[in-house]
Amino acid sequence: MAMFRRRPKDGDEPEVRDDALEAQSDVDEIDEPDEPTADAGATTPVPRTHGPWDAADDVDDRPRVDLGALHVPGVPGMELRMEIDKTTNVVSAASVSVDGSTLQLQAYAAPRTEGIWDEIRGEIQQSVVAQGGAADDLPGPFGRELLARLPARTPEGRTGHRPARFLGVDGPRWFLRGVITGRAAVEPAAAQVLEQVFGGVVVVRGQDARPPRDLLALKLPGQASAAPVAPEPEQSLDPLTRGPEITETR
Repeated sequence: MAMFRRRPKDGDEPEVRDDALEAQSDVDEIDEPDEPTADAGATTPVPRTHGPWDAADDVDDRPRVDLGALHVPGVPGMELRMEIDKTTNVVSAASVSVDGSTLQLQAYAAPRTEGIWDEIRGEIQQSVVAQGGAADDLPGPFGRELLARLPARTPEGRTGHRPARFLGVDGPRWFLRGVITGRAAVEPAAAQVLEQVFGGVVVVRGQDARPPRDLLALKLPGQASAAPVAPEPEQSLDPLTRGPEITETR
């Protein structure tokens, strides 16, 4: 039986201002119209040989939880948390926890003709360093990723560091970001399950026009449709700062 519960914000979580994905009210560029057009300058989509997947791909039929813009595969012992913005009541992220490690998932709109992960990765790296941490740009199973050491407060009140892996994949008109924390951030064996979850995610972009870096709408498990995301020009998406959560244990 699935269990749902709300969790208060954890004040001990290290805050990482992810200005690279901050909502942008002044962006002039809007994503392509609903229907694709025969544009000679557009990039021809490359067939995907591994996940994360697009909704148009020939995807395996393993069970997945429908969260609107994200369809997340289930694994034994997994705990699924839906992070909700307290001021707007909008679902902002999904987090999968297994054996004490967590994978946070968020999907964003992206331009049709180019990816945004290279640019965002550099901006996240600069943000981490500016806050007193460190971030190394390394190859990973999904391409380039960041292995970061985030400033954190120890139980004794001292300043320490907490490891985190930032994953990113550019898809057709979408960008999927994952943030792995816990043992899986530094232990390859512990990371395997969460990497399988990330690689099995299906992104449902939709055909509506959106500015690049616009957060794609999520919904609670079992909800009929994703709630519309109201414009939030002042919102900053902090990947490790959690709001109220609804938790489903599978």
